[in-house]
Amino acid sequence: MTTWPVVVRRVEPHLPLLLAAAVAAATWASATGGLGVRSPLPTVVVLLFALATGASVLSPRRWVLPAAAAACWLTLAAWAAVVVASWRAGTGLRGGQLAAYLLGTFPVLLAGMAIGGAVGGERRLVVATPGNALMFYASLVVAPALAGLWIGARRDALAALTDRAERLEREQEARADRVRVQERARIAREMHDVVAHRVSLMVVHAGALEVTNADPATVETAALIRSTGRAALTDLREVLGVLRQEPPLPLPGRDAVGDLVRESRAAGLRVGLTDEVTPGPVPGAVARTVHRVVQEGLTNVRKHAPDAAVAVRVRQLPEGIEVSVRNDPSDRDGPVLPGSGLGLVGLRERVELTGGRLSAGPTPDGGFVLYALVPAGEAT
Repeated sequence: MTTWPVVVRRVEPHLPLLLAAAVAAATWASATGGLGVRSPLPTVVVLLFALATGASVLSPRRWVLPAAAAACWLTLAAWAAVVVASWRAGTGLRGGQLAAYLLGTFPVLLAGMAIGGAVGGERRLVVATPGNALMFYASLVVAPALAGLWIGARRDALAALTDRAERLEREQEARADRVRVQERARIAREMHDVVAHRVSLMVVHAGALEVTNADPATVETAALIRSTGRAALTDLREVLGVLRQEPPLPLPGRDAVGDLVRESRAAGLRVGLTDEVTPGPVPGAVARTVHRVVQEGLTNVRKHAPDAAVAVRVRQLPEGIEVSVRNDPSDRDGPVLPGSGLGLVGLRERVELTGGRLSAGPTPDGGFVLYALVPAGEAT
C-alpha cells in the first residue's frame, strides 16, 4: 500500500514522455496493420504523424494534442492519439471547455467516415459505417474522457482532503500556541501578584528594621535581608519577562514566507518569490501578519487558479512592509476547492489591527492580486 504512491510520484514527472512513446508505437502498429488496418500511405508519413503526436503530448498548449489526434485519425485512422487526447481532456478540462471538446470530436469522426468511404477497401469496413463511427466515438472519446474525469475528481478530492488536514494541523498548532502563551501569562501574573508582593513587603520591613534598630548585629542582618530581597526582585522581573515574551517567529521573506513558497511549489503551483526586506529585527505581530497574508494568498490560488503562475513579493518601505500575492489568469471555469469566503474578512481585520491596510481584487488581465501594507511598529 505504501509503495504505490512512491511509484506514482516517480513516474509522474516522466508521464508526458511515456505517453509520447506509447502514442508513437501504437500509431505505428495501427498504420502498419499490427493493431488495425494497414494504411496505404508511405511509411515516412506514418513516422511524421507519430512524432507530431508525441510532440503534442509534451506541449503545454491544449489545442495541439487534439489537432494532432484529428490529423492522425483522418489520415491514418490511428486510434492511439485520439484516446490520449480524450484522456488528457478529461483530466484537464472542465465545464464548457470539455463540452466543446466532446462536441468537436464527433464531426471529426463523421469526416473519418467520408474519408473511409472515399478510400474504400478494408479501411471502409472499419470507419465508414454509422455504427462503427458511434462505437469509435464511445470507445475512443467518451470512455477515456470519463476515465480522465474520474481521475481528475479523485485528484481534486485528494487535494481538498490534504488542504483540510493541513489547515486542521495548523489550527491545532495555533491553538496549542495560544494555550501555552495564555498559561505563561497566567503564571507570570500569579508570580507578580503573589511572590513579588510578598518579597516587596519583606524588603520594606527589613529596611524599616535596619533604620529603627540600634543593635549592630540586627542592623547587619536586616541589611542583608533587604539586599537579598532586592536581588530576588530583580531576578523575578527577569523571569517574568521571559514568561511574558512570546516565542520568536521567523522573519517574513526568509524562513516563514520561504517555507510557504516551497510547500506551494511542492504542491504543483508555479510560485516566484521576490524578497526585498531589509535584514534586521521585525516585531512579532508584523512577522505573523506578513506570514498570514502570504499564506491566505497562496491558499486562494490553490482553490481558484492552481494552473496559474503566482508572484509573491515582500518589500521593505519607510512606512512598513508591503506584501503582494498576484496570480495570472486561470483557464479553469470555477474553483477547484470549496471556500467559505471568510478568509479575506479575517485577514483584513488582522491587518487593520496592526494599523495597516489590505486590498484584494481582480487585475485588468483577468488575474487576481492580494495586497497588504503592514506598519513596522507593534500595534497598541
